[in-house]
Amino acid sequence: MIGIIADTHDNIPKIIRAVEIFKERDVDLVLHLGDIIAPVTALYFKGLNIKFISGNCDGDIEMLKNKINEINGEFLGLNAELEINNKKIFIIHKPEFNEINRFDYVFHGHTHKKKDEKINNTRIINPGGLYSGNEENSIAILDLDNDKLEFIDI
Repeated sequence: MIGIIADTHDNIPKIIRAVEIFKERDVDLVLHLGDIIAPVTALYFKGLNIKFISGNCDGDIEMLKNKINEINGEFLGLNAELEINNKKIFIIHKPEFNEINRFDYVFHGHTHKKKDEKINNTRIINPGGLYSGNEENSIAILDLDNDKLEFIDI
């Protein structure tokens, strides 16, 4: 199972709860889709197998990389193509992508709104965000084996 999280915007109490949920659910991998904001916030994700991409509000990328390294996470840059359980996944912060038909899944953040839609054979997912200005705060868990997605309100 994959945990999907985005736009945490230094909302520490919500981040702590999201990490607890990911651990309780024994997710295999967590993907953070950008806008963590302060590099030190990455430390709250310690104990997860986690990969990060940067968002448009992430400032000091070098410091962010250092903090991610401290928790044994991985920084993937602005976007990344992954293959997990024979599924091709593209992750990016802003929903600006082309050639989505090459992927089984596209995960993005930026809008702070949950999304689950299918375009041709590609499933596009936004987990929502933990931005404190949002009425809704959410994360998502995807079971790749059965293509089951669950949004979890935080």
